[in-house]
Amino acid sequence: MNFTVTSTRQTKALKVVVYGPEGIGKTTFANNFPQPIYIDTEGSTNFIDSQKLPDPTSWTMLLEELEYLKSTSGIARTIVIDTMDWAENLAKQHLMAKNNWDAIDASSYGTRYVALADEIGKLLNKLSELVELNYNVVLLAHSETKKHELPDELGAFDRYVLKLERRDASLVKEWADMILFANFKTTVITDSKTNSKKATGGQRVMYTTHKPTWDAKNRLGLADELPFDYEQIRVQLEQAMPQAEPVQQPVQAAVQPAPSQIQPQQAPPVQQEQVPLPEEPPQQQEVQQAPPENLPMPEQTETIPSVIPKPVADLMRADGLTPGDLMTMISNAGFMPKRTPLENVPEDLWRHLESGWSTAKEYLHKVYEPEQ
Repeated sequence: MNFTVTSTRQTKALKVVVYGPEGIGKTTFANNFPQPIYIDTEGSTNFIDSQKLPDPTSWTMLLEELEYLKSTSGIARTIVIDTMDWAENLAKQHLMAKNNWDAIDASSYGTRYVALADEIGKLLNKLSELVELNYNVVLLAHSETKKHELPDELGAFDRYVLKLERRDASLVKEWADMILFANFKTTVITDSKTNSKKATGGQRVMYTTHKPTWDAKNRLGLADELPFDYEQIRVQLEQAMPQAEPVQQPVQAAVQPAPSQIQPQQAPPVQQEQVPLPEEPPQQQEVQQAPPENLPMPEQTETIPSVIPKPVADLMRADGLTPGDLMTMISNAGFMPKRTPLENVPEDLWRHLESGWSTAKEYLHKVYEPEQ
């Protein structure tokens, strides 16, 4: 068996976490990364000049947007999720709807927290796949203070942590190459005459290394404390980043979201690349540049009724589906007759469709057959 020995130092897209209190400027800071595109889970990008995908209204929609980016090239070099704690809320809502849970808590010996961590792990795995395609990934998150006690010391103290569930925060910190903690630097002054205390300062700073009172790390040799300004770390970051544009995932990524019935229709473009014919180049070029999976947002020819919940309606718009297509899916899956009015679709079925959207779409072209 032969193995190849390679150098450990390599230029690779970065996985960055930036967290801090609200209003510190995390969204603006991330907008300085090379050619960013936002996935805005909390509606905080309205005041910057940038680009974004449609705001995800469900966990399923968020994951499908990442799949879309995997099969699309040339629109961005950095993916920004703003914010991770609001994305975690989408995952919680997804699990609660899927399992009919009232909350994500310690019930059943903590299995609900384990299920939530599994969903966050799925998200991080998809982001890692995008990093392999040369996308930088920036996760923004809020901070909060929690009591912390060292196992070998007496007494507890406050420290800043990611505003995530404990298991999820650990996964995110382990996944990241760099964690930057941004905060307002405040100095407390004591009046010698009255012994009263007053807080002054308020400069925006970022911390790049771990301290007892916060989590941070970097692998670029940054100073422990810097002004919260992208220009302070631009040179080190861009030296570590690949200069090449993100690459489009091989053909299989484009095939995955589509039902199996569509796969035979995708074979001709590949053959046309290998056997160019004079009379067919325009058709070949059109198929390559705008395959169905890569269209930014299909135009709707039919209005989506308000009775359809917004998370499901957003998924329909993203896939260019009509209410008739939706009822075909419901009927073919064996849930309800095709002519059932949308008003009669129960709430739990809407939640089931949202949580299993990728599977539900397959029933647009096939009929459920129960096992004998």
